Amino acid sequence: MSTMRAARVHDASGKFVIDTIDKPTLRRPTDVLVQLKASGIVPNLRNVMSNYGDKSYLTVPDLPAIYGLDAAGVVAEVGSAVTGLKVGDRVYINPGRSCGSCHACRTGENTFCEAFTFQGYFGFGPKSKKIYEQYPFGGLCEYATAPADGLVKLSENVSFETGARFGYLGTAYSGLRKAGVAGGKTVMIIGGTGTLGLGATLIARAMGATKILVVARNEETLARVKAIDPKRIWTFSYGSGSLQAWAKEQTDGLGVDSVIDAIAPSPTNMQTTKDAIGCLRRGGRMVEIGAQINEVPINMHEMMCSALSIIGSLWFTVGEGQDMVNMIDAGTLDLSTFENHTYTLDQANEALLDAEKRAGGFVNVVITQ
Repeated sequence: MSTMRAARVHDASGKFVIDTIDKPTLRRPTDVLVQLKASGIVPNLRNVMSNYGDKSYLTVPDLPAIYGLDAAGVVAEVGSAVTGLKVGDRVYINPGRSCGSCHACRTGENTFCEAFTFQGYFGFGPKSKKIYEQYPFGGLCEYATAPADGLVKLSENVSFETGARFGYLGTAYSGLRKAGVAGGKTVMIIGGTGTLGLGATLIARAMGATKILVVARNEETLARVKAIDPKRIWTFSYGSGSLQAWAKEQTDGLGVDSVIDAIAPSPTNMQTTKDAIGCLRRGGRMVEIGAQINEVPINMHEMMCSALSIIGSLWFTVGEGQDMVNMIDAGTLDLSTFENHTYTLDQANEALLDAEKRAGGFVNVVITQ
């Protein structure tokens, strides 16, 4: 076959149109062609397609574009220089792309590349346009090319639907690592019932956190989260009392070792983030992974005296993605709580509407092929 089907966006409405286009070919010997089996749907995708074009620090692909941030599938062809992958391997495409030659890339910090781009989503500056030219295929099509060093190998224990959730899971895992989460540690996850926050909760459990404090508003969903591990997960409905008093009560008056801010960007969430900073013990860390969009007032003198850290964590590495596969294989990371809402490529518009309902972290909206 020399052609493939793709759900492409042709204008700022964000509506997907099924087109027949040329099937991608390998442009370089280090590339891999993947036959896609599943792609996640990001609830914020329509905002990216219609509203983010005026943000100087975000760059979207030229139209018509193939979106789809998280894609998993089977290797269909490998470049002549690829040695660690073969046809038939099950893989997740980590969409983080960098130029490979700037200062950040040369020092092994690809995420800080001036051209850093999410294949199938958006980039962080005008230099992303060149990355889109090299890798224009997001997950909402039948085949995509990617560099071999951008692939996570999936075992048979990881379904393609779960692989299509790896963007959220990997973002959470990288943030938890930066927060120092481990056995004997207490972590608070705010926004802990959402897609990002539930993943952080499950992974914190897999990493051995002794006590996981989950903060959200919906008491019914919080009850579902606590039921995952009643001995280690404690929940708090924000607005039902003092968050700081509750956190101190759960930690013998010390405060938590770390906070993961997984709240979705919203003008109403600033106070929650501010309150969570006040829940940290001396020397504690907050890691921002939820894209808090508001300016949060911070007392820098208090931060100095208490030796607090606030860290921004962007995305995750292929190595961290492979860590998650290993944890799933070992049985320490249990993702069986996800409820997959699956759609065909022809139903891409319906899938996006479903994702935009933001029904909570238990729902996983996926395009399957």
